[in-house]
Amino acid sequence: MNIVVGITGGIAAYKAVNVVRAFVLAGHSVQVVATDAALRFVGKPTLEAISRNPVHTDLYEGVAEVRHVAIGQAADLIVVAPATANFIAQLAGGFAADLLGNTILASAAPLVIAPAMHTEMWQNAATVANVATLRSRGIHIVGPAVGQLTGADSGAGRMSEPDEIVAAALAVVEPATVEPAAGDLVGRRIVVTAGGTREPLDPVRFIGNRSSGKQGVALALAAAARGAEVTLIGANLEVEVSDGTGAGDTSAQSIVVQRVGTSLELSDAVTAAALKADVVIMAAAVADYRPESVAEAKIKKETQGDILQLTLVKNPDILHDLSAARSASNRAGQTIIGFAAETETDPEALLALGRAKIARKGCDYLVLNSVGWTTGFATDGNAVKILDSAGDIVGEASGSKKTVADRILDLLAR
Repeated sequence: MNIVVGITGGIAAYKAVNVVRAFVLAGHSVQVVATDAALRFVGKPTLEAISRNPVHTDLYEGVAEVRHVAIGQAADLIVVAPATANFIAQLAGGFAADLLGNTILASAAPLVIAPAMHTEMWQNAATVANVATLRSRGIHIVGPAVGQLTGADSGAGRMSEPDEIVAAALAVVEPATVEPAAGDLVGRRIVVTAGGTREPLDPVRFIGNRSSGKQGVALALAAAARGAEVTLIGANLEVEVSDGTGAGDTSAQSIVVQRVGTSLELSDAVTAAALKADVVIMAAAVADYRPESVAEAKIKKETQGDILQLTLVKNPDILHDLSAARSASNRAGQTIIGFAAETETDPEALLALGRAKIARKGCDYLVLNSVGWTTGFATDGNAVKILDSAGDIVGEASGSKKTVADRILDLLAR
């Protein structure tokens, strides 16, 4: 694809280098359009070296070729990262004061922006109204995240991480990939877990997580479409096999769906299903702890006072137990794939966590991705690295969760 990456003048402009790099490494042609303010934060030589193309900044360059229109007309996708409050205001007003503004107005390509600013600016009524206007026009907005800002400030307004921006952008326009063979998983019995477990405190409340089940459902649909016999064990799914993830997909009709709620219920269900499975994919987010006791009636603050103390006990390590049970029962041909959702943002530290985890769990592959306040969970896109049992990276994928699902399943097909 021909992707235009717009960069505006915020301190997060340095992260745009990795956004450009990720698109280039994925095989796309990248044109960088930077504002003058952006180049005060990151140099043109760096952007040209990473993008492998000249960086465009001047509205009056290339007048003979009508460059201020041509760049936008040729784009398949436009991504602006970072998008400052000033840029968002100009975009909402339809202004084209510079080359980036002209490029966007002259293009019919999908537009994705990644806001970055201080919390007060993000929460300002003008910015809120401008963002609402952009959303109403179909512009896709990634983030911002909550975290450390410039100086000592912390809060909402931090630009999302480059991998998340790239994944979300590619999810908007499905990248051209080699379609998997329709029958390359025929005869394989695959169990997929999805969603997030919930541990009840009383009949009303629970301890849970923000997993929607989108990635697990995408895996189940993709496996069924490729001919596998699929059992989906869903924990509190927020998306169904017939929802947007697989609307119109007849493969959904062939998936056996089992519903569970808690970690113990999930453990029982997947342990039983694994006995006849060739592959087990543990995509569900499982609670590490559960309350030691569950109240029979709603816990009342009037009787508890200002402090409610809970005693939590550790849940079974389902992934580890599946790997151990496979070894004990001599199911040597079974493949087990685990997932690791981590909040670590440093790539090397994240990789170290993944390698330590697969060593503890004993599974064959581990799908590693970053999650946070606005990343990973409940989004339509994903960006993952796939480790083998030795801790080596054997695959990477970004884009829609369907795309990521097929790249994971490619390992099984091979």
